[in-house]
Amino acid sequence: MKKMTVLAFAAALGAAPAIAQMQGMDHSGMNHGQMMKPTPANPYPPSEMQMHQKMMSAMGADATETWVRKMVEHHRGGIAMSQIVLRETKDAKVRQMATKTIAEQNKEVGELNAWLRAHGKAAQ
Repeated sequence: MKKMTVLAFAAALGAAPAIAQMQGMDHSGMNHGQMMKPTPANPYPPSEMQMHQKMMSAMGADATETWVRKMVEHHRGGIAMSQIVLRETKDAKVRQMATKTIAEQNKEVGELNAWLRAHGKAAQ
């Protein structure tokens, strides 16, 4: 059922030729588990997967509320990735950018949750 929904959505966006081409590809040799393991060069997969899963499951009563809820999770993903780089890097400029990102993304989450509350919805 999920596959059909994705295919229908992709077709609506005009991606049917690309989807059809992908369906014919052999993905059996791909090790998706290995791709998702954090490494010293890429410590982000767990936070990326968590963000993706939360964004995919975020739903509201209409498209507007759903967008707000998905954006909350998107910004939280940016916060999580920024926290990781703060633990991993000594680069002063990157640390400054990550710290700024955390502050800005927390502000965005607050604004989105304020919108939810103002519309009688539970914040997340």
